[in-house]
Amino acid sequence: MSDSRLAPLRREQLDETRAGLWDSITSGRGQQIVGPDGGLAGPFNAWVHAPSTGSRLLALGTVLRFETSIDRRLLELAIITVGAHWKAEFEWYAHSRMAREAGVSDAVIEAVRRGDPPPFADDAERVVHAVARELVTTGSLSDSAYAEADALLGPEGLVELVSLCGYYTLVSFTLNAFSVPLPEGVEPAWP
Repeated sequence: MSDSRLAPLRREQLDETRAGLWDSITSGRGQQIVGPDGGLAGPFNAWVHAPSTGSRLLALGTVLRFETSIDRRLLELAIITVGAHWKAEFEWYAHSRMAREAGVSDAVIEAVRRGDPPPFADDAERVVHAVARELVTTGSLSDSAYAEADALLGPEGLVELVSLCGYYTLVSFTLNAFSVPLPEGVEPAWP
């Protein structure tokens, strides 16, 4: 991938507001989120460019990833489904590993990457994938997908899942619009 369209911002060149956001980002992720150019990797450099928006997106992402009623494995499956649809390379790079660590099988991850029907052994994964896929391809949910997701997750979980899919669509747009590069040495999922 090419260089980002946004200049990498370094911690020492930031005003107080941007530096505070930088510190919030790195406090939860460590210095490994800082790239070799001194800027933040993933969508975070863009968010520091627009700290009012970035701080709110960071807070929303924290809620959606760590404070929902949905199992981590299902959240990561939804995230990679959204990332694969938009071919958001950095999102796929980061979250396909997290999906694997959370218990999503390699066969399911690879099928999601290719856009093929995944070989689900778990019905909850099938339902979550169907919801995420339908949302990114149609912008809505069919009655059958809604009913299955509601039965699995309940109203609270369904709102959380729909919100997560919307949030990671926004993250995908950020990554793709600003041509956020993969870390050096990482091969693209979609050459």
